[in-house]
Amino acid sequence: MSNIYNTQELIQILATERQACLKGERLKLDITVSGNPIIDQFIRTDGLQKFTAYQDFKTSIHEYQRENQVSGIIWKDITIKNKNLHYPEIDPELIALEIDFQILKLAKNSILEFWYLVTGEMDLHLSFSNGKQHQKIVKVDVERIVQRTEWATLLKWENPNFLELILQLGWGQPQEATYKRGRPLAGSEFIHAVNPGCYPIG
Repeated sequence: MSNIYNTQELIQILATERQACLKGERLKLDITVSGNPIIDQFIRTDGLQKFTAYQDFKTSIHEYQRENQVSGIIWKDITIKNKNLHYPEIDPELIALEIDFQILKLAKNSILEFWYLVTGEMDLHLSFSNGKQHQKIVKVDVERIVQRTEWATLLKWENPNFLELILQLGWGQPQEATYKRGRPLAGSEFIHAVNPGCYPIG
């Protein structure tokens, strides 16, 4: 019986393959930019060939995950204002299995409790236009968004003079949810908490 790669091994395999593709060691040679051979001879296709080679490899890893039931979950730790949280999220290069979704859904409440605890005195902003613009919101707006989402995760920007804690509330596959490319089956909203008078940078 052959060994089945675990989550960490798949993450490492993908990182190695991504580097090989970036170096041009892997190319999808049958890719064309426009499909018109006259136009394509004047356009550099190597970047697209590298990108497509990696995307194809990543798709095969996702299929391997499904076939062998290899979780996409990684566990993370975050500390804000001397409060700690240990929580699950899906590695950005992997997919969530059905069992992973159950774990994410169970963790949502503890992530939200932590969020509310550490952001009580902070200003809240909802990002839109692909994160380029932000609108100030209040806690009740967050609660409305929470009702229509399945899972949550956190990201922080911090230095001695600035703190921003981003709450991502999503539904569907996390990999598809981040960049709004998976809507309506997958998507997410980003809520930025910053100290009063500050503006989000993330």
